[in-house]
Amino acid sequence: MAAVEETPEAGFACADPTGDPLLRTRFALPARPATFVRRPRLTGHLDQALATPLTMVNGSAGAGKTLLVADWASGLRHPVAWLTAESTDQAPGIFWAHVLQALRAVGVPVASEVGSPAEAGRVDQRTLTRLAADLEGRDDPTLVVLDEFDRVVSREIAEQLEFVLHHAGRGLRLVLVTRTEPLLPLHRYRASGEMTEIRDAELAFTPDEAHELLTRHGLDLPASAVQALVERTRGWAAGLRLCALAARQVTDPHAYLKQFEADHSAVADFLLAEVLDRQAPGTQDLLLRISVLERCCPDLVNVLTQRTDAEPILAALQRENAFVHYLGHSWYSLHPLFAEILRAHLRERFPGLEPELRSRAAQWLRRSGALPEALAQGAAADDWEFTARAVVDDLALGQLFTGLRSDDLSALFERMGPDVRGPAPDLVRAARELADRDVEHGLAHLHRAEEELARDGATDPAAAGLTCALLEALAARLTGTPGRAERAAEQALALRPEVPGQLLDEHPELNALLLTHLGSARLWAGRFEDARTVLSTVAGRPGGAAMALPRWEALGHLALIDYLNGWLGRAEHKALAAAGQAQRYSLPQRSGAGLGALVRAAVLIDRDELDAAQALLDEAAASHPLVADPVEEAGRVLTRGRLLLAKGDARAALAAADAVVPAVMNSPWAEDHAAALACAAYLAQGRPESARRAAERVADRRAACTVQAARARLATGHPEEALAMLDDLPETDRPGPAVTVRATLVRAQAAHGLGDHTAAHRLLGRALLDGRRDQLRLPFLEAGPWIRPLLGTGRLRELAGGWLVPAAGHAPPAPPAQPPALVVEDLSAREHDVLRRLAEMRSTEEIAADLHVSVNTVKTHLKSIYRKLAVSRRGDAVRRARDARIL
Repeated sequence: MAAVEETPEAGFACADPTGDPLLRTRFALPARPATFVRRPRLTGHLDQALATPLTMVNGSAGAGKTLLVADWASGLRHPVAWLTAESTDQAPGIFWAHVLQALRAVGVPVASEVGSPAEAGRVDQRTLTRLAADLEGRDDPTLVVLDEFDRVVSREIAEQLEFVLHHAGRGLRLVLVTRTEPLLPLHRYRASGEMTEIRDAELAFTPDEAHELLTRHGLDLPASAVQALVERTRGWAAGLRLCALAARQVTDPHAYLKQFEADHSAVADFLLAEVLDRQAPGTQDLLLRISVLERCCPDLVNVLTQRTDAEPILAALQRENAFVHYLGHSWYSLHPLFAEILRAHLRERFPGLEPELRSRAAQWLRRSGALPEALAQGAAADDWEFTARAVVDDLALGQLFTGLRSDDLSALFERMGPDVRGPAPDLVRAARELADRDVEHGLAHLHRAEEELARDGATDPAAAGLTCALLEALAARLTGTPGRAERAAEQALALRPEVPGQLLDEHPELNALLLTHLGSARLWAGRFEDARTVLSTVAGRPGGAAMALPRWEALGHLALIDYLNGWLGRAEHKALAAAGQAQRYSLPQRSGAGLGALVRAAVLIDRDELDAAQALLDEAAASHPLVADPVEEAGRVLTRGRLLLAKGDARAALAAADAVVPAVMNSPWAEDHAAALACAAYLAQGRPESARRAAERVADRRAACTVQAARARLATGHPEEALAMLDDLPETDRPGPAVTVRATLVRAQAAHGLGDHTAAHRLLGRALLDGRRDQLRLPFLEAGPWIRPLLGTGRLRELAGGWLVPAAGHAPPAPPAQPPALVVEDLSAREHDVLRRLAEMRSTEEIAADLHVSVNTVKTHLKSIYRKLAVSRRGDAVRRARDARIL
């Protein structure tokens, strides 16, 4: 342990060169309080000081520098000379007299020829030379700690200290504890690897260290509360200790630490005394003014302070660890607690100045392209006209609907009162109302803004017009008014040439959102291909996070179009791509489950995977989407109705079919599928006439409705009429397997009823082949009892085996403990998955989509399967796997 008291042989010189006494307290290791927390990660770092000539512990006031070094020094086996510097140590003679006495105080012998300075203002060069030589000649290095070295500002002393340090060689290890970087040539030591550094960021307390500190103060807080306190204080040691001391005096420490007012606390007293009051008046004024900023740069600070020398002042404050942090690229920030205290001080010293400063900052930030910060400053200054106009003129209002900044942008305008008038504020109000699905009030504000635009020159008419078009398209989507959406799109197309291209490039989400709204409105109108055109443009457009929500919505709508056309595989692929988009960009929960989840549920119903479909529907029901339009509502109602029917609840399915989706215009496809659902429900109840009436009123509109009507005709005992209806299907309507399989099953049932069993077998075989790819089980389950005996015979059972009915014979025997000689190596679980789908005659692309992997990944698995089964073709792989009882 280091000896910090005077040893019997050491003795104390009685005075410095001026005759003033040398105070023992300046040479003693500072005592650590009972609440002191040892930090092994830092003392371990300090151990490197024994191997480097120079060590610097550089941190802000109250960062815990002194106690850290004192704790480390107390654990060393050899003596440590400690000197706490003072502002009076600017004279070389006085400084070196204290350094020499620090050595003697811990029993480090100093050669008599070194002597002591005789004059306060100078030190003989021979004294420094002899001291360096004396230290250099020792077997063990001498460790010297100079605490609060930032008080020593003499360049002459710094040069002398560098001389001794350099020439003492391995005989001296110097540790400087300081708030600022000393005047030594630090770059040389850093470049040569001869310097150990601990800086402010490393000195900050971790949550675990803070928890121990609070525990030592008798406070037992949950980890979340400790984490919040560490974040607010940035791990600042003095702040944590002062908060802990104050919290011990209140009845609810947890509540106090959660919401303590920094400007009325011991923390404020400390920072004002130790940091602000130490600065020159001009620097104090600068700090007060920049306290309103989250971050600042010299140009912005000059605007707020109306001066031109902010750059060197900020750099100096950062070097001095005056709670000013350098962020890089000429940007700085204040410690959040310090900024909070300074703002309170600003309000007391200069009442009414804060809003003016924030308005100035907002103007500068907007000109500099930092729109989010400009908006925050404008709102904080209650300058609502500027803030709303900035959002509209910069085409940023679309971000209210992208999910990622929606809540922030909406909250920004919560305090904007009704007395703030003008087109820009009204457009903001309209957007917030429409975002909350309050169409009535949203349209009222929108129409007032449109009326005001013609007579208001302050707002950019083109940018405001594009924003109006976006909101009109959204209103059209929400109300099911396709005509309004088309007019909004035409308006936007006419205005785009008047808007700077750079601004449009910076906000791709605005056009993407408008096209998504237009696509949704067209889909509602039943114009599937027109909808697909604009939605595909959005889905294929890059743009990063700003485009994530429009792409997600576009993919969901495209998936629904494919599903409504009967292409389940395509629909599922797009729905999964939409889910991947949401996951990749972490779209917020408020974005809702979306159409993609409904489409996936609908596909699962067709596959008779009802529990999984129920889970997806429950997820969709629990969400609160940013946009709840008639398309999604109809999809939700009809999918739930189909699930109820598949579970055997025909009455509830009929109720779903009769449900009314609020919209200005009825949707033909929603009506068609509601009629088809009602038809299926009536058939399940044994009411074929009701089924026929439900389906035939829409039978001539789409193939799916015609098939359902033909099925009803068949149920009423008119197979020829059912076949005639199917023969009249329009050639331009190219439905997918979900429709064609059902049509083929109707033909097969009609042939069976007419006694043409050969045709029935042939048609049923075709339906099985077409349905197997998408695992379409529900159409076969709905077909009725006639189909079951046929599925148990010959070729039909082979086609249905394994996915629709149990495989022929009985369950395959368990594979043998050792793989048969036919197999070179065991297949992995994923290779089993690929092989099973290979046996179902699926293409490489279909296997990739089913397993949610790339085509190249499937090809890699296939190569491995061929190698392990010692084959070179697909068919051989399946046969070899069956022979080896793998399938």
